[in-house]
Amino acid sequence: MNWTELLKNEIESAYRVTEGLMDLVDGDKLQWKPATGSNWMTTGQVLMHLTNACGAAFKGFVSGDWGMPEDFDPARLPPEDMLPPAEKLPTIGSVSEAKRLLTEDQKLALAMLEKCDDKRLSTEISTAPWDPTEMVLGHRLLQMVNHLNQHKSQLFYYLKLQGKPVNTGHLWGM
Repeated sequence: MNWTELLKNEIESAYRVTEGLMDLVDGDKLQWKPATGSNWMTTGQVLMHLTNACGAAFKGFVSGDWGMPEDFDPARLPPEDMLPPAEKLPTIGSVSEAKRLLTEDQKLALAMLEKCDDKRLSTEISTAPWDPTEMVLGHRLLQMVNHLNQHKSQLFYYLKLQGKPVNTGHLWGM
């Protein structure tokens, strides 16, 4: 299997399962978050984060366009701005909006993947604004699919904690 095939399969699976979990969210639970502990996102914030957890980063890695001003230097950001606390994160207005934005993000990820051939994915060295570690572009993109999957799992546990009858099949799309 090559990078392109691997990434396409992983994208399709991650987005399909994430959309299925979004279908289980009650619109009146967007402000819900776990009652114990601290720095939890609300359900609405998790949904919002899912809608740009993968495709937007694909665009940055593939095209170099991170949507930031030209003179932006992430190294000059204080740590609290690079990774802000949950209460500063944006939220979503509705589940239907989240699903629409998730579909757009998937289209963006696939469009960016189309701009790469397997040679580029396996040989081009890439760094991230948040991580100067060098790795091949295909690995970076796979990390972004994994990022989506991590937050998909977060949504799964939020649903479980809200009393939804979810099980491993929901988490894996079975």
